[in-house]
Amino acid sequence: MQMLFKNLNLLWNKFKKSNSQFWEELEEQLISSDVSVDTADMIISNIREYAYSNNINDTGIIRDLLKKEIIKILNCGINEKLKFSGNPPSVYLIVGVNGVGKTSAIAKLAAMLKKQGKNVVMAAADTYRSAATEQLQHYGERLGIEVVHHQKLSDPGAVVYDSLDKALARRSDVLIIDTAGRMQTSFNLMEELKKIKRVVFKKLDRDPDEILIVIDSTTGQNARHQAEVFHRAIGLTGVILTKTDGTSKGGIVLTIKNELQIPVKLVTNGEKIENIDLFDPEKYTGAIFT
Repeated sequence: MQMLFKNLNLLWNKFKKSNSQFWEELEEQLISSDVSVDTADMIISNIREYAYSNNINDTGIIRDLLKKEIIKILNCGINEKLKFSGNPPSVYLIVGVNGVGKTSAIAKLAAMLKKQGKNVVMAAADTYRSAATEQLQHYGERLGIEVVHHQKLSDPGAVVYDSLDKALARRSDVLIIDTAGRMQTSFNLMEELKKIKRVVFKKLDRDPDEILIVIDSTTGQNARHQAEVFHRAIGLTGVILTKTDGTSKGGIVLTIKNELQIPVKLVTNGEKIENIDLFDPEKYTGAIFT
C-alpha cells in the first residue's frame, strides 16, 4: 500500500503552533487521499483542539496524535473479525459492482478458509455476467472446492437455495455466495440481493452471517457511495478491500468506517491466491507513516 499522505513529511517542517496553513494543508492531504471532507474535518479539528489546549508544538507529538486518531476511527466499536455461526454453515454473501475484483476476492477468501481447515462450498449466483460461473468453477477446481451452479441466466435465488441444500448435506462450515456485479444504482440488482437474503433466511431461519461488499481501493469517493447504497438495501457487515498494492491512497477506509460504521474485514494485496489478510487497523495505520 502506498503512503496515504504523499507529502506528509514535508508538512512537519511547516508546523508552527499558530500557523493555520499547516492545518489547512494537512486537511487537504487527507482529502486528496480519498478521506471525505467531513471525516477529514473531524480528524483535524480533534487534533488541533488537543494541540492548542495542551500547548503542543512538537511535530512528533502531532504525528502521534494523527496516528491515534486514525486508529481510534478504525477500531471504534465494531468487531473486524469474520463471524462464524454456531450452527453451520456460516453464510457469506459477497456483493459489489463489476470490475472491483469480486470473484478473485471470493477465491482468495475460500482458499484462506480452507487453509484454516474449513469445509467450504461456493455458490455461482452471478448468472448474468458472461463467464462468471466458469471463472468461479476454475477457482473451485484449482482449490478443490465444490461450486454449485445452474445454467446462464438462471434464477440466482434458485442457485442459492440449492447451494444451501448442498452445504447442509455436506455439513460444510462455510458457504460463500457470489452475486451479480452491476452498478449500485441498479434497482433490479438490489431487489435480487434482497431476494437472495430472504432465501437464506427462509432456509436457515437467520440472515447471512456476513454480507461483505468488495471495494476497489483505487476508486476513491465513489466507493463510499457504493457502500452506502448496498448498506441501505441489504445491511452490510463489512468490506473486502482490493487492489491495495497499486495506486491506492487508502483514505476511503476511514470514510466508510467513520461515516457508515462498516468495518473493513479483509484486504487483498496481490495476484496470488494467498494474497489476502484480515484487516489490521494498527498495521494499516503504520503503513501510512512508513
